[in-house]
Amino acid sequence: MSVDTSNGHPDMDYNEHEKTYAGFLKVSKYSTIAILVILALMAAFLV
Repeated sequence: MSVDTSNGHPDMDYNEHEKTYAGFLKVSKYSTIAILVILALMAAFLV
């Protein structure tokens, strides 16, 4: 995703912000997958 940061605040570190957001998305994706796997395993073995 490309964002025009030319008119942004000079004190804002946009590159670091984008890296942090990408990391947040990665953690969210993998934790959602892990929760779904755990739920599937619980459904298979606890019923």
